[in-house]
Amino acid sequence: MSSVVIGKRVANVAAVLAHANAERVQVAAALVDVRSIRAWADAHEARLVAQLSRVDSFPEATIADTNRCSVGAATKTKERSDTLAATPTLADSLAEGAITAGHVDAVTRGSKRLDDDEQRAEFLDRADQLAGVAEHGTIEQFGKRLDLEIKKLQSDDGDDRLARQKKNTRLSTWVDLDGMWNIRGRFDPVTGVSLAAKLDTATQSLFAERVPEHCPTDPVEKNKFLAAHTLAHLLDGKGSPAGSGRPGYVAVIDADAPPAGNGPAVEFAIPVELPPRVLAELAGAADVTGIVVRNGVVIHAPGRLDLGRSTRLANRAQRRALRALYSGCAIPGCATSYDRCKLHHIVWWRNGGRTDLDNLLPVCAVHHTKIHNNDWIVELGPNRELTLTLPDGRIQTTGPPGRQTAA
Repeated sequence: MSSVVIGKRVANVAAVLAHANAERVQVAAALVDVRSIRAWADAHEARLVAQLSRVDSFPEATIADTNRCSVGAATKTKERSDTLAATPTLADSLAEGAITAGHVDAVTRGSKRLDDDEQRAEFLDRADQLAGVAEHGTIEQFGKRLDLEIKKLQSDDGDDRLARQKKNTRLSTWVDLDGMWNIRGRFDPVTGVSLAAKLDTATQSLFAERVPEHCPTDPVEKNKFLAAHTLAHLLDGKGSPAGSGRPGYVAVIDADAPPAGNGPAVEFAIPVELPPRVLAELAGAADVTGIVVRNGVVIHAPGRLDLGRSTRLANRAQRRALRALYSGCAIPGCATSYDRCKLHHIVWWRNGGRTDLDNLLPVCAVHHTKIHNNDWIVELGPNRELTLTLPDGRIQTTGPPGRQTAA
């Protein structure tokens, strides 16, 4: 993309900003221009960093100084430049505005998961050949394709990956500029499943009746606030509240899957993957629930799935059954995980809607607010095909929800 084209895009953005009554199509086009300008700038920054690296023994320090950022942030900029140097097709796509820096950063993150230099070089070569996939997909979709390539390269049953994850378990603490004590940890999935179960159980027990002072009302921030107080409670040695805190997972059996498939998909409260051997070992110390699905419909799940008008709140059996179908918010493009979602009544409760499985849909707090306050209309087909009608008449549709089998 030439500097002349960039100039035209800048002029178009300025024109739209100057037009207070610009139409949605015009604003959307200007946003595309901004994305292209940003991608062009990121591509040229990467080339400049590559030049700098040839003449500067500590380029990260110079980048930090010129960008007025931390050395840590500068290191990420340097890593992006290194990745683009090894993937010329992706570099060209970024310079043309066909992909974003986020797509490139997904490649960088993927390469770090490989310990072997030969595998890493092969991965970068494969990622470069997937430039077309990146150009037509979101960062998340491209990341999933990269995950598949990594699995092919590692070609093991998951045990080697788990060993690497255990090796990379870390915990760090620091005090930020606001004087707040921070904690950040990275745990292997086996440890993570156990910790998540304990935190979940303790939070529900501690704050079932009331919440601590200063608790925010925003659902997402409230969850974070309560989790922090739960962790403090447990670390203070006050003991674990009532509840087993056993890891729990749902074994999802797809009745339409071919007999030679990979077996049931396994869904934990957190989105992790574990080797079959470890799953078998966990089965004796975990709460395992089997659910059968077919083409977006739950055809078998334990517990009472239809509560009618007896209660507005969904029960555990209903949440568990819907977990078998959805990994997160059902609204297209939303990446919010299932455990951060509310179960929305398709026919609203106040309009006579029933708390039955076929009238419930997981949506995040943001989209739940839009449905109730911004005139979003959500409808479900017989196989949970979703139709979303926006206030301006635009319609988005999806097919039946599908799940990926855990490896």
